[in-house]
Amino acid sequence: MYKRPESVLVLVYTRAGEVLLMERSRPHGFWQSVTGSLQWGESAQAAAARELAEETGLEAGSRLVDLRCGERFAIIPPWRERYAPTVHVNREHWFTLELPSRRTIHLNAGEHRQYRWLTAAQAARRATSWTNRKVIGQVLGHRQSGAGVL
Repeated sequence: MYKRPESVLVLVYTRAGEVLLMERSRPHGFWQSVTGSLQWGESAQAAAARELAEETGLEAGSRLVDLRCGERFAIIPPWRERYAPTVHVNREHWFTLELPSRRTIHLNAGEHRQYRWLTAAQAARRATSWTNRKVIGQVLGHRQSGAGVL
């Protein structure tokens, strides 16, 4: 069965403005926030909570905030075969999770190689996708002047 062309992006950050980014196992060098496709019949909120737990080991509970916005983007070649031949665009829903401080992240080794806590400015530069950079700017844009890791 083909994947549903609808996904979530969960921006995880600390009160101090540190942003969690993870490097995908494939393709190498692809840095991102928590992301994942909605399953057929699943709500965006449920998908965001599920992907957060699967990719990081974090349980959000009521702290997961639906920004009620997102973007549409062209599906890139590394993932093209997962979707029906007539599907070329994915709809992404944005969520945030603010943590009091850094947490140890328990990566799903099949999906991600490593993670980093970065300033908003560093995360915006390192994030591979334009939608990831955009949500960082929208949520933490006022903090992007910092250059060093907090």
